[in-house]
Amino acid sequence: MKEAFVKEVQSGYSLTEPSLVIGSALLDGEPLTDPRIQVALTVLNRHGLVAGATGTGKTKTLQVLAGQLSDAGVPVFVADIKGDLTGLAAPGDASSAKLQERCQQMAWEFKPAGHAVDFLSLTGKVGAQVRATVHSFGPTLFGKVLGLNETQTSILAMVFKYCDDNQLPLLDLPDLRTTLQYLTSDAGKPELAQYGGIAAASVGVLLRALATFEQEGAGAFFGEPEFDVQDLIRTDTSGKGLISLLELSDVLEKPKLFSTFMLWMLAQLWNLLPEIGDPPKPKLVFFFDEAHLLFDGASKALLAEIERTVRLIRSKGVGIYFVTQVPGDVPSSVLAQLGNRVQHALRAFTPQDADALRKAARTFPKSDFYDTEKLLTSLGTGEAAVTVLSPKGVPTPLAATRLIPPDSLMDALDAVTVQRLISVSPLTAKYATPIDPESAHEIITARIQAAQEEAAAAAAQAETKPRPLTAAEQVRMERQAAAEKARAERERVAAERQKQRMLETGVRTAGRVVTSRAGQDLIRGVFGTLFGGKR
Repeated sequence: MKEAFVKEVQSGYSLTEPSLVIGSALLDGEPLTDPRIQVALTVLNRHGLVAGATGTGKTKTLQVLAGQLSDAGVPVFVADIKGDLTGLAAPGDASSAKLQERCQQMAWEFKPAGHAVDFLSLTGKVGAQVRATVHSFGPTLFGKVLGLNETQTSILAMVFKYCDDNQLPLLDLPDLRTTLQYLTSDAGKPELAQYGGIAAASVGVLLRALATFEQEGAGAFFGEPEFDVQDLIRTDTSGKGLISLLELSDVLEKPKLFSTFMLWMLAQLWNLLPEIGDPPKPKLVFFFDEAHLLFDGASKALLAEIERTVRLIRSKGVGIYFVTQVPGDVPSSVLAQLGNRVQHALRAFTPQDADALRKAARTFPKSDFYDTEKLLTSLGTGEAAVTVLSPKGVPTPLAATRLIPPDSLMDALDAVTVQRLISVSPLTAKYATPIDPESAHEIITARIQAAQEEAAAAAAQAETKPRPLTAAEQVRMERQAAAEKARAERERVAAERQKQRMLETGVRTAGRVVTSRAGQDLIRGVFGTLFGGKR
């Protein structure tokens, strides 16, 4: 029995190429020291899963793998949810009695060592501030993060296009919010007409989704200077891979912010890195601790984006490892992409636990030496059921494994030490000071303010200077003038007629006087007086 077991372990785990040592195979509780259970560097971009109940040793397994990857010159990214992985930066405690006992049982030589660690933070409180611009997200990914449907995402794409065409940089969330509000105002609607227009109701949906996103803390994540993902792919002066530790303990209650950053970063790497197939060692390896936070409440579109990224980014030389309690925390479509498995003990205290146990057991290769369901409930702390891909891409035999201890400190560093390491990191100096250049919010606000000032000036000018008459007013004025002229002409004609009547009356009266006798006597008297004649 033992000889057959040794032969099977040797056939699956004897490697002559660079590899990571995971531990020693166990049969009936006895460790097999040769060969060690190990995984070749060439298959680490095939992704993997580290699962197990609370307290079974998942975090220490992560430390074992991350430390050895760093030593092999592979940069590592670790999402530290609880803040208990800061010990990667300090050497392990060689005086620990439990550690010495484990190393003796496994004939393992323990060499304590710390690793080069850069601390990152989404808030800037416990590491170099990580930021991204709204523009770098693009409308498709941003729409998936906001949970928009296809129609709403197309509207968002139209807004992005408008901003690109009009030199309106979308850097932070106020930029996007101000642009949306402007494009539904009376001033902004005509500018969007050539793009098809946008309904006020649709903008209302986008603004509400944006407000919810901001309430979850996303506002601090967007802005400049934008984090350069190339900073994740670095080695130190000795050629060891740098470990980028994203501290998430201060945003633990905001999983959407966490998942947003992960998707953006993977998308940036996908666009940046060239296709390299299967390199001799990965360019970068990700560890997502408490991976269920990445998937809880995620929309179907968001899950599809994660699945696509996991499936395609392998050819860029990037490996992704999910660390969680049960395999069921990871969607089946993603779980199918994970070739390397380290399964710590599972518990079966409830019917749901028992169901999860049976499902997990069925995902492992069949073994002549283990009852897989029984094995998964009987593993001790620091032990796991392991199967990985061989250099040929074939799953290795299932092996109950006692893991080697990590060479780094199996505890969190004190806050003072963490802050000291943060203060000397070049990334802290690079990203500490936020930049607020002129962007869409400032440009549109200035445009609106200028329009308001121009309108106020025009109103003030109108108060001191008569305004031009409208066409209707001009017609009305001309009609009044014509009527006034006609009235004056009528009065003149009437006056002329009155004068003529008076003249005619005087002439007639004079004629009657001349022809009367009294008139004749009067005339003769007048002429006689004038000419000196006698009557």
